[in-house]
Amino acid sequence: MTAPVYFTETEPGLFVGNDPARGPWSPDHCHAGPVTGLVARAAEAAAGPDKMLTRLTLDVLKPLPLAGLRITTEITRNSRTLTTTRLALHDDEGTLCLTGTSMHLVRKELGEVPTATVPTPDFDRARPGPALLVGKLHDQPAFGQFIEMAYPEGEDLGPGPKTVWMKAPHLLATEAPSPIQAICPLADCGNGISWNEPPVRFGFMNTDLTLQIHREPQGDWFAAEAVSHWQPNGIGMSQAVLYDTAGPVGMALQTLVLHPMAK
Repeated sequence: MTAPVYFTETEPGLFVGNDPARGPWSPDHCHAGPVTGLVARAAEAAAGPDKMLTRLTLDVLKPLPLAGLRITTEITRNSRTLTTTRLALHDDEGTLCLTGTSMHLVRKELGEVPTATVPTPDFDRARPGPALLVGKLHDQPAFGQFIEMAYPEGEDLGPGPKTVWMKAPHLLATEAPSPIQAICPLADCGNGISWNEPPVRFGFMNTDLTLQIHREPQGDWFAAEAVSHWQPNGIGMSQAVLYDTAGPVGMALQTLVLHPMAK
């Protein structure tokens, strides 16, 4: 059986979403997590292999169609220490759907350096459990059904903050994702992990994503320690500390728009 992947490049530069890339709100639109991986891939290709992607900020302007996406990149600064890029994602008809920027820093070999010691979820003691991200407003296969999940011992899977381990499909069948591309689908899941109540009264879509990475992840199991803040003014925020099995690697922030669900 062929392993599921998020996208198929049907012609050079045109990425068509497969079932795992489908989001929960519409059968015709992508979940932003796999798309974030595609954008990270384009940014890394532009910056080159000698620098590490340390920040990726995306503004989602319109729904991201499964039918086809194209990404353009522009290097806005390039020095020995850092590279920055500007990115744009259009649908196959040329409509601008997403914009973004990235920063990449040169890798150095400094030996041992002091750093903060923080509690880290223990993957070895995590246990498989029910998927959290399978709720959707349509009957088509979608993102959450293709994610493997595991939970720290005693984790409460009800409303509110929680920690989740996830293993996601690859972006493309023709190549292995880079470490940062591999963690991108999880980075956009903070709001879906830490919802404060099920999406019955309110939807909670994110309008952006900022991914900050201080160490390239290892392996293919990653954890998010997520919390969402919802406010009566219809605005919210989700923040998630990201881990691999060796410790923290970065953080993801999302701005949320809360909206009443149709009855």
